[in-house]
Amino acid sequence: MRKKRAGIITFSDGRDFVHKELEEVNRKFEQRLADSLERTGEVEVVRSSEIVWKPSIAKKVAKELLKSDVEVTIFNYAVWCWPHLTVIASLFAPGPFLLYGQVNPKYPGMVGLLAASGALEQIGVYHEKVWGEPEDPKVVDRVLKFVRAAAALNRLKGERYGMFGGRPMGMYTASSNGDQWMKEFGIDVEQIDQYELVIRAEKVPKQKRERARKWLEELSTVVYDGKLLTPEILEKQIALYYAARELIDEYELDFVGFKGQPEMTNNYATMDVVEAFLNDPYDWDGPKDPMVAATETDMDGALTMEIFKHISGQPVLFADVRHYFVDRNLLDLCNSGTHATFFAGRSYDPRENLKNVVFCPETFYFPAGGAAVKHFAVPGKVTLARLTRKDGRYFMTIVPAEFVELPKGEMEKLADEVQKEWPHAFARLRVDMDTFLKHYPCNHVHGVYGNYVEELILFCRMKGIEYIVLES
Repeated sequence: MRKKRAGIITFSDGRDFVHKELEEVNRKFEQRLADSLERTGEVEVVRSSEIVWKPSIAKKVAKELLKSDVEVTIFNYAVWCWPHLTVIASLFAPGPFLLYGQVNPKYPGMVGLLAASGALEQIGVYHEKVWGEPEDPKVVDRVLKFVRAAAALNRLKGERYGMFGGRPMGMYTASSNGDQWMKEFGIDVEQIDQYELVIRAEKVPKQKRERARKWLEELSTVVYDGKLLTPEILEKQIALYYAARELIDEYELDFVGFKGQPEMTNNYATMDVVEAFLNDPYDWDGPKDPMVAATETDMDGALTMEIFKHISGQPVLFADVRHYFVDRNLLDLCNSGTHATFFAGRSYDPRENLKNVVFCPETFYFPAGGAAVKHFAVPGKVTLARLTRKDGRYFMTIVPAEFVELPKGEMEKLADEVQKEWPHAFARLRVDMDTFLKHYPCNHVHGVYGNYVEELILFCRMKGIEYIVLES
């Protein structure tokens, strides 16, 4: 995943003699901020060519950042500066804007920060504020959260979603309005018939299918039953993966969704292998960036996953909210497709993950057959979320949680009670189940390892989206 690109503009006093006196002070504070951000390994910093002390320079450096394709602009304050310079820069620099206040008691930098913030508020320009030493890990973390959310917002613009098939099994929550996506997020929707996958899959050379199948057999466990899962059917799923990759490249798609049921699952093969390895950071051909792929053409699910991917840089989970084990206080997140094998070991090395994966024959739901990608998500803190619509307006539900690992025998027993062939993530929420069911708006859920609650909140604030965090 490429680094987030952040621009920094530092402001000064509008009197030339004061600016000249303080230029070196400003440069040193700007350097400290840039160094701290680049040390994180997440951010590429673009510094403005000049310290801003008059309107013409404010316009000039802001336009420079625009040409540099920065994804967020940090307005930097170490001394008193004239607020109108910030306002002018905000007209040209790429937003969203973070106002950063340096610790410099000798000069009234905090006064400059607050004066600029007040000016932006009066004209309705969204921004956030952070103040503190740039070497303080807590301060850097707050800046990073903003940068991640802002970069995610901007990376959505101009993206293309590939919708393979139409609305699945009557799910209103899985279908969205393409016009609304373009208006609110800048995302274009391309609708593609699933038959295109079949046509392309039939043309994939036998040698490519076999090589990938043998790679799966070597690194994981494949349980052939001679009926719903055979080497030929597994190779058919692999061919569908190659077909999907070909169409993704041809249509220049950034994330996708596959209807699957019932056309593909009744008549050709399930899409589980396709969805799992698109979402993974690797396949049998080597390392790659994860490509968000939602099952059941769940558009808002795919959008939630794409936001998560841009914020965290990780593969993203897609699952059903399948079952709640009351006696264990565990929510079973389980779905036939889309569980990236990454969750089986939380590693970027496929060998570490696939040794925990079993490719099982599909169930009677899917008469065409295929492999289900069975595994158990490894333990760790996670952030779950879902973007949905209430009366046409977007709303995000955020659920902090933890994936729990039990003894292998116990996990297998619980899986048998639900769906033994499918992948499972056993989640313990920070909220009681009654509250969760009252507020959670959908049958699908998405998430990543780590705590990204604040980033999601910032994303919602940037977009004017209402949200709720479900935690006690």
